[in-house]
Amino acid sequence: MKKLMPDERVRILNSSPTWDGGDYVLYAMRSAQRVEDNPALALAAARANELAKPLVVAFCLLLDFPEANLRHFTFMLEGLAETFPALRKLGAEPVLVRGRWSEEMERLARAACEVVLDRGYLRLHRDDVAELLDKVTCRVFEVEGEAVVPVEEASEKAEYAARTLRPRVHRHLAEFLHRVEVPEIQNKEPGEFESLDRGLMDLSEFLKGKHLDRSIGPVSRYFRGGPTEAQRRLQSFLEGKLSRYDDQRNQPQTDFTSQMSPYLHYGMVSPVSLALSVREAAPPKDPQAESFLEELVVRRGLSQNFCHFTRGYDQWDCLPEWARKTLQTHKSDSRPHLYSREELEHAETHDPYWNAAQIEMVETGYMHNYMRMYWGKKILEWSSSPEYAYQTTLFLNNKYFLDGRDPVSFANVGWLFGLHDRPWQEREIYGTVRCMMASGLERKGDPKAYVKKIEQLTGRTVLATARGD
Repeated sequence: MKKLMPDERVRILNSSPTWDGGDYVLYAMRSAQRVEDNPALALAAARANELAKPLVVAFCLLLDFPEANLRHFTFMLEGLAETFPALRKLGAEPVLVRGRWSEEMERLARAACEVVLDRGYLRLHRDDVAELLDKVTCRVFEVEGEAVVPVEEASEKAEYAARTLRPRVHRHLAEFLHRVEVPEIQNKEPGEFESLDRGLMDLSEFLKGKHLDRSIGPVSRYFRGGPTEAQRRLQSFLEGKLSRYDDQRNQPQTDFTSQMSPYLHYGMVSPVSLALSVREAAPPKDPQAESFLEELVVRRGLSQNFCHFTRGYDQWDCLPEWARKTLQTHKSDSRPHLYSREELEHAETHDPYWNAAQIEMVETGYMHNYMRMYWGKKILEWSSSPEYAYQTTLFLNNKYFLDGRDPVSFANVGWLFGLHDRPWQEREIYGTVRCMMASGLERKGDPKAYVKKIEQLTGRTVLATARGD
């Protein structure tokens, strides 16, 4: 791919020229669902001004997006309901379409002089872009704005662990850690284009449609979508939680995490802006801020690296060979507790700590980060086979979490089974894959207080089954 400028965020994906007869510049908004600090939008606006063309920003609602349900669509559309007016204020023309992404973007691109895309890391995103490039006849740009350091700039291969990626990321951090300003559109009169379907329906009407999987309800009571809510939560974190982040982030009974993951997943907040906000709010080399940046820049970057270089990132074979081998060796080990997927889904286990975590996920679309590790490790311990445990963990993760179906989610689920980790002392069921025990939760924190917190938050009583008690 040819590089457009020294900033490696921008690439030209094809050899087609700008079409002088095009009616507008098209920005296919997808991964970055915001106006502020959006590098793809900034490039599209700059190109529109340089070419003296209007800017059309198109968003395609994928009705058949894998594993998406009413919970996910509600959160996303809450954000778009805020982003569309902001785009109009900027002078752009927002367009909402429904159907297959590559087909709808190709249709809109027929009258475009240039197309700008924001980069995604999932198979679906890459395959859609490949299909579009086979059909489009004008120049196509791709902008990587959802990684602090662009994936291929940090590394040219799948990294083994955070320790191998960390120095590579930090080598380039200063180059990419800066905000972007989106210029106002000069040509604000897009006119009437025969090929342009504005399709700006009332977003609330879309959510009433029978085409959606309505089995999982929205969680607006706990998490509302949109850039404004993302910034409100960020300010709350900076002002009252950052100063104790590293000390308290593994204490699930407290609330010292940022809760930014759903907003990062939908691109409602810029990871670069988030990193800079944390740095600006803390003293130089503050350990609390550095701990947060490790998660945001290195660990999140590792997940993007994993999904970019591993096409089967959601398959059992994506796990390292040593982990698959040791889990297979212990596949027939006796398991004190075996639960079906349905029992797990309904939080019907003997373990109140695990049940509380499952309830938090089901009711709020979120789970404290430390409990996510315990939650997944126990699914491995309580399943009939490691392969079934892996599939079950992905199923529950993607169904209920607002940030499910994300590179971070796929990498985190993989970590539960040995990805980006090392062999530990061998034990039953786990083999040499790292384990987590309830006694460890009790030694390092106060899981009983966490159970009470979840009961108060959700109004549900956390129970343990009689089996095994």
